[in-house]
Amino acid sequence: MNEQFVKETRQPEYLRKLDKEHYFHPTTPLKLHQENGPGLIIKEGKGIHVTDVYDDVYIDGVSSLWNVNIGYGRQEMAEAAKQQMMRLSYGSSFFNNSNDQVIQLSEKLAELTPGNLDVSFFTSGGSESNESAFKIVRHYWKLKGRPERTKIIALDLSYHGVTMGATSATGVREFDHMITSSAPGFLHAKPYLTDCEKGDKSQPDYESSIRGIVEKEGPETVAAVILEPIQGVGGINIPPEGYLKAVRELCDEYGIYMIADEVICGFGRTGEMFGVDNWEVVPDLMSVAKGITSGYMQLGAVLLKSELRDELAEMSDDVFFHGFTYSGHPTACAVGLKNLEIIENEKLVQNSKHMGDELLKGLAYLEEQHQVTAKSRTAGLLGAIELYADRDSGKAFDPSLHAAQQVVEECLSRNLLLRPLSFGGMNAVALAPPLIVNKGDIETMIDRLSGAIKAFENKVLK
Repeated sequence: MNEQFVKETRQPEYLRKLDKEHYFHPTTPLKLHQENGPGLIIKEGKGIHVTDVYDDVYIDGVSSLWNVNIGYGRQEMAEAAKQQMMRLSYGSSFFNNSNDQVIQLSEKLAELTPGNLDVSFFTSGGSESNESAFKIVRHYWKLKGRPERTKIIALDLSYHGVTMGATSATGVREFDHMITSSAPGFLHAKPYLTDCEKGDKSQPDYESSIRGIVEKEGPETVAAVILEPIQGVGGINIPPEGYLKAVRELCDEYGIYMIADEVICGFGRTGEMFGVDNWEVVPDLMSVAKGITSGYMQLGAVLLKSELRDELAEMSDDVFFHGFTYSGHPTACAVGLKNLEIIENEKLVQNSKHMGDELLKGLAYLEEQHQVTAKSRTAGLLGAIELYADRDSGKAFDPSLHAAQQVVEECLSRNLLLRPLSFGGMNAVALAPPLIVNKGDIETMIDRLSGAIKAFENKVLK
């Protein structure tokens, strides 16, 4: 191919033109994209930084989609993929086939997960993992002679993915509104009603709690409860102490399966290997993705208790008619193994906890310095700070102002990538940098975010 032609086609404006013509972007305003083209076009990443096609360098303060836990540009990750591709690029796990990499990764995950979550079913990502978890528990109850146990209870403001079942479980209503019909059997409870889940019927929201819904629907119709240990997309919502244990005890009481969606929280993000480890709770099934490969390869999994797998095996001699072409993909599994090795060898879970403390200090500083900031919170390197027109009274900004979006855009102009969270009337800015960050990186992020908030205040405060 002509070298000059290649050079010209890589020019930023030509790339923008091609993007507008040929790329249908996920989770993007389509009209905005068609009018203006793409925002950032990233061409390179190293450590916690990414570089765009204009050679501007940014701190990635949200690990792209909460997933680049070990940072960008790790040579050992590329080498692991290359070596595996040359040895065995792909192998199907259908029809009782296997490969050495998926076996080793299954063993490693059994070592890392809490309790006896010792069995892995592999997928390509988080939506597929949650979808698979729903199918597994419903299949179990059908084999058990209880086919009426199909209902899945999730939480308001939860996010579980974009396949049909995962969308139906998601409690962020904007995702549900774009489809014309939801999958049946999905219900939503108000989150964090700890006393209600313990059985206190005097609470005003009792009927909206998980327990209230179970009692109304009948526990004999409920297959599982799914929740994120810490809600991500819904606002970095950290449950109160005792809540997860109350849900665990409720599920035990009624023989309901508890599914933990660890797609964001897993592999060190919250300062523990898994989010549930912060509260010493062991779910029956656990969905993972994102941090399992730090985004270097598409991979997800459902971890389930060995007793559940054993029961399924005992109850049926038939084929388990569920699986994906890339279930147990050997190259993805090799990359996952190398990623977990890096997380352990570099003590990134511990670093997440320590740097999370620094991040919380930085967010507290922002609350001291700015009039519109409040309710800062972190769990490891998963954090947020909220914006209010009047924080003392809790008065929100007018939704038309898009306050969080404005602050994030100001951050972008300061070469810091963050994410606005505005579901459920919230205006929050999310922070979730790679787990390799140091104190200086945190200070730089806080300084740039402070400048962005100040610029926003100058526009909106009289």
